[in-house]
Amino acid sequence: MGEIMTIQFKKILIANRGEIAIRVVKTCRELGISCVTLYTDEEKDLPHSMAGDQFVCLGSGALKDTYLNQDLIIKICKDLGVDAIHPGYGFLSENAGFCTKVTKAGIKFIGPSPESMILMGDKTGSKRKMEEVGIPLIPGYHGDNQDPSLLKKEASKIGYPVLIKASAGGGGKGMRIVEQDKDFDESLDAAKREAKNAFGDDRVLIEKYIKNPRHIEIQVMSDQHGNHTHLFERECSIQRRHQKIVEESPSVALDEKLRKRMTEVATTITKAIDYEGAGTIEFILDGDIPGAFYFLEMNTRLQVEHPVTEMVTGLDLVKLQIEVASGLKLSYSQESLVQRGHSIELRIYAEDPDNNFLPSIGKIFTVGKTQARLDTGYQDGNSVTISFDPMLAKLVVYASDRAGAIKAALSALKEVPFLGLTTNRDYLSRILTHKKFIEGETFTHFVQTYKDDLQPKKLNQEELSLAVAAHLLGNTSTSQISQNIESAWDRLVGFRL
Repeated sequence: MGEIMTIQFKKILIANRGEIAIRVVKTCRELGISCVTLYTDEEKDLPHSMAGDQFVCLGSGALKDTYLNQDLIIKICKDLGVDAIHPGYGFLSENAGFCTKVTKAGIKFIGPSPESMILMGDKTGSKRKMEEVGIPLIPGYHGDNQDPSLLKKEASKIGYPVLIKASAGGGGKGMRIVEQDKDFDESLDAAKREAKNAFGDDRVLIEKYIKNPRHIEIQVMSDQHGNHTHLFERECSIQRRHQKIVEESPSVALDEKLRKRMTEVATTITKAIDYEGAGTIEFILDGDIPGAFYFLEMNTRLQVEHPVTEMVTGLDLVKLQIEVASGLKLSYSQESLVQRGHSIELRIYAEDPDNNFLPSIGKIFTVGKTQARLDTGYQDGNSVTISFDPMLAKLVVYASDRAGAIKAALSALKEVPFLGLTTNRDYLSRILTHKKFIEGETFTHFVQTYKDDLQPKKLNQEELSLAVAAHLLGNTSTSQISQNIESAWDRLVGFRL
């Protein structure tokens, strides 16, 4: 059998929703591939519902009946003659059982093998494998014996502070920082209980707690012909509730020597597990020990923040995924890749940062328009409900350097107000203008450390008067505003500030 030279897929179903579904459709169109999109009854007005060449309603109900309904999705594929499924991220994207079912149905799953998903999806198992390969790990206990007294002894061996983490999941669930031996038992019980509720698995691992960590991840891409490459790094240290809100590439924390070491480790991992497709190797970079980094986990899918990599490399990661799944060799060599300029991605959420990031629901009156890249699953008039993740959009900017990218991001944020909802837009602006962010001092506890700085500036009485007067008097000059403060306040009868 000769080498495959062209993409074999004629029709791809996107087993996802929102901005990522629209993103995959865009690349499919450019490749001349027909695509099928899915939606639920309550999403009939959202852009992704009719983004494909064909679109199918999944009905209504819980996620298990719609986007997580494996048998229904496979049936739709068979009925419509689908060649391959692109899972996006979240939902079924890292579900090895679904991947196996899809393959048995004669449909290609655009992603890695189920074996890779199982291995790297288990934090304990993956760390054992990394230990075998010689990958640097945070000192810790990753064993099967979950006896509380043993775990406590292991914590003492490691040395406090330690981090208790759920073995089966992420996103901050089943995670506790323990500063002292006397607090261990209570923290362990809480972590195990939370892990059981979130993942159906109460196993935990114990690791040394790194006090000043940066979150650095390496984008990897591998084909079916033994070619394993990296597409450089992203820094994702700005997080709230253990979820990323600002991502950028390159990282100011990496010089060329450290970048080379980290990317070499990443490709060593993909070779060791015979990986296929797009993936991300996540590392913790120790801010207190120069050059020290440790394997955290691997995400066996496309990441939310993949656009910043696309910006600095000029590559379409979804296109590469489709080509690799079709059996093509990678269209580039490692040596040909260059990291150019600087890109920042901002996740715009329907939430109130001033009220403990409480989700916001309601109708979007105006999204806004910007020259920057805006990946969104919403348009004017759409409603945001509690049924799905509150992320409204990803705003992605590019410039020749980091200072230029920050400036571009601040400008673009002003152009996409998402009027009608409370969002984190102003909060993101405060992060971008914070002295420590500008200096590149970005650690994973940034949001907590500078919590007070990131609150909105409280106006004094005179400033508030000027602001209200400016709003009421439109384009009146500042001097005229000052002269009219009293009359402006007189007109605010019954107006609550």
